Amino acid sequence: MRSGAFVLVGCGALLAAASAHAVDGAGGTGAAWWLWPLALFASCFAMGIVAVPAGIGGGTLFVPIVSSFFPFHLDFVRGAGLLVALASALSAGPMLLRNGMGSLRLTLPLAVLASASSIAGAMLGLALPARVVQTLLGGVVLGIVALMLVSRQSAYPVVERPDALARSLALHGTFVDGASGRSVHWQVHRTVPGLVAFMGIGMLAGMFGIGAGWANVPVLNLLMGTPLKLAAGTSGVVLSLVDSSAAWVYLHRGAVLPMIAVPSVLGMMLGARIGVRLLHRLDAASVRRLVLGVLLFAGVRALLKGTGVWP
Repeated sequence: MRSGAFVLVGCGALLAAASAHAVDGAGGTGAAWWLWPLALFASCFAMGIVAVPAGIGGGTLFVPIVSSFFPFHLDFVRGAGLLVALASALSAGPMLLRNGMGSLRLTLPLAVLASASSIAGAMLGLALPARVVQTLLGGVVLGIVALMLVSRQSAYPVVERPDALARSLALHGTFVDGASGRSVHWQVHRTVPGLVAFMGIGMLAGMFGIGAGWANVPVLNLLMGTPLKLAAGTSGVVLSLVDSSAAWVYLHRGAVLPMIAVPSVLGMMLGARIGVRLLHRLDAASVRRLVLGVLLFAGVRALLKGTGVWP
C-alpha cells in the first residue's frame, strides 16, 4: 500500500510540474525547449505505471491529461495518443494470440468495421475546430468516468445460444485459463449490436486519439458474452488494427510531431513495464480511484478549456 501511495504522489507531482512549466511557457519567460519533452516523458512514465494496475489503456489517460496541462496543439496530442495506444497494443498482440488469450476469429469482423470508422473519425476530428474537439473530448472523458464507475464485469458470461450471424462467422472456440488451468468454451450472441458498437468505438478512437480499450472490453464481455480474460486479450488485438488505421490519417496530415510522440511512447512503455511488476503489490482499488479522479479533473478541464471558461 505504501508503494502504491508513493506512485500516486509521484504521478501527481509530475503532472503538477508539467502544468507549472506550461504556465511558465505561456507567460513568455522563454523556458528551454527540451523541458517539454522531458516533462512529457516523466508524465507518461507515471501514467504508464498507474494505467496497468487500474486496468485501462495508456492512451485513455494520455490525451485528456496532456491536452489539459501541456501547451501543445490538440491535433499533435491526438496523433501521439494513437501512437501511444498502438505501441502498447502491438507489443502485447502477438503474445496474446500465441497464448490463446486473444481470438483472431473474433477480432477480424470487429476490427474491419472499427478500422473503417476510425479513419472516418480521424478525418472528422482533424476537420473540426480544435475548440469543438476539445469540448467534445471533455464530454467523452466524463462519459468514460461514468462507464468505469457503473460497469460490472463477469468472468464467465452465460451464452446459452449464439445468434445466426455468430454461427455463420463461427465466433466460438476454447481457451485455457492460465490461473485455473481449465479449458473454457466460449461463444457469443448479440453480434449485430456488438458490430454497431464497435463502429462507434472506432469513430471515437480516431476522433480523439484515446484508444478504445475502455469500451472494447465492456462491449465484448457484457454485450456479446465473451469471457472477461478473452475479452481483454481480444481488445488488445483489435486495438493494434484500429489504432494503426487512424494513425495513418494523422501521419498523412502531418499531425504527428516526433518531439511529442517519441518521449510519450518511450515513457508510457517503460512505465507500463514497471506497472506490470507492481501489479500484485499495489492496491489496485486505490490506483483505480486515483485514475478516476485524474480523469474526472482532466475531463472537466478539457470541457472548460474548449468552452473558453478556463483557457
